[in-house]
Order: sequence, then C-alpha cells, then structure tokens
Amino acid sequence: MNHKALLRTGLIGTAVAALCCFTPQLIVVVSAVGLSVVIGYLDYVLLPALGVFIVITGYALHLRSRAAPSL
Repeated sequence: MNHKALLRTGLIGTAVAALCCFTPQLIVVVSAVGLSVVIGYLDYVLLPALGVFIVITGYALHLRSRAAPSL
C-alpha cells in the first residue's frame, strides 16, 4: 500500500470515527436497526479506532515527508 492510499484510509477513518464519537449519528442508526443494546459499548470500540486511524494518518504523513525530494 503506497503512502497516498494509506493517507486516504487514515483520513477517512479518522473523520468517520470522530463523527461517530462526537455526534449522536451512530446512536440513531443503531437504535433504528434495533441494536440499542450495544450503545453502551460503542465507546470501547470507537475511541480506540479513532486512535488507530490517527496513528495511521501520522504514519502516512511521515512516509510522505520521507518520499518528498530534498531541496
């Protein structure tokens, strides 16, 4: 996987995880589907996922800066 695809994955994942962590969108969707029992456990999944995607984004930015030619 090249650094552009890794950066895209990291940014999209970070945006989706942040959106689901800080807004009630996911709670509405999960409740509408009938799985409201898992709402209490969403923070156990979403916050680590947000951290992982932030690390992926940082790693991709690091790879991009190393791949850039020096002036």
